[in-house]
Amino acid sequence: MSEPVTMKLYVSIAEVISRARTEVVRSVNTIMVEAYWHIGRLIVEEEQQGAQRAEYATGLLEILSERLCKEFGAGFDISNLRRMRQLYNYFSIRGALRHVSGNVPADNGLHLPQRPILRPELTWTHYRKLIRVEKPAAREWYMNEAANQNWSTRALERQINSLYYERLLSSGEKQPVIAEAAQKTTTLQMNAADYLKDPYILEFLNLADRTSYRESELEQAIIDKLQEFLLELGKGFAFVARQKRISTETKEFYVDLVFYNYHLKCFVLIDLKTGELTHQDVGQMDMYVRMFDDLQRAEEDNPTVGLILCTEKDATIVKYSVLEENRQLFASKYMLYLPNEEELRVEVEREKRMIAMELRERGEE
Repeated sequence: MSEPVTMKLYVSIAEVISRARTEVVRSVNTIMVEAYWHIGRLIVEEEQQGAQRAEYATGLLEILSERLCKEFGAGFDISNLRRMRQLYNYFSIRGALRHVSGNVPADNGLHLPQRPILRPELTWTHYRKLIRVEKPAAREWYMNEAANQNWSTRALERQINSLYYERLLSSGEKQPVIAEAAQKTTTLQMNAADYLKDPYILEFLNLADRTSYRESELEQAIIDKLQEFLLELGKGFAFVARQKRISTETKEFYVDLVFYNYHLKCFVLIDLKTGELTHQDVGQMDMYVRMFDDLQRAEEDNPTVGLILCTEKDATIVKYSVLEENRQLFASKYMLYLPNEEELRVEVEREKRMIAMELRERGEE
């Protein structure tokens, strides 16, 4: 078989495997969301039986959070426990307008057990967005629409922020509102920037205690921990090749890692750098993407995406290189350990300053 046919077969098989893994993750996610709902139920029931004082709830959550975090990790801090309580209050039969499968059946004197009206298609991040919606009718509508239309969490947030439900409710001409929302959601889901992170946390590679390492060692560590790396990359990624050769009539080039994203319907090339981003790195990736599109991409594929993973990004390089305008080229930092609270605060402040600077330069502030 020719290489293009072999690649097509590989990508098809990789897509099947990735979809299967996605289903496994979705199943685990459904179980966890339901567990959070039941945790919320237990907290509410305990609070209702406890002392009728405002400080009781706070004291209860503080004690619970301290013990749960010690045994199960930081996912059970006070803020998350409050969200679980909200999840129960907002998505239980007693507080629901209707069940997702239809109207809630009449009690008829029977005491029906409380059940969540959660949609298994949605993640905990979806529900964190939904519990911010104040109106019960709007909240439930967004939940069902997100599940039925397979909205990403970013798409859901976009529709909530644009008051899609309220505009649809008040509009005499509903079709233009629906068309606009569908267009924006599709555009959002097909935008490569929404599928790539910055930074990537690669602590699972166990390289954090190393003062120096070569790019080949970083690449090998990723291959050794490929499943964890795929999870860190995010939704829809399948591994294609390592040191993928791209040949012209006179030259041969090798791309560190090649993936395929079946949501974006495109190849994603990754170049690994153990230092700060340089303009040479950007130029090299730009060439790789152009060559890959010309020599490897099939007609049904979208344009190839290039991602440079580096330890530091220089704002000047980003601003004055092709990264600024090219929507297919990206550079992201990677970190070999989880930042502590102070490091995270500094990072967030740095990003805020960069965004504010960009807005001022565009005259948007």
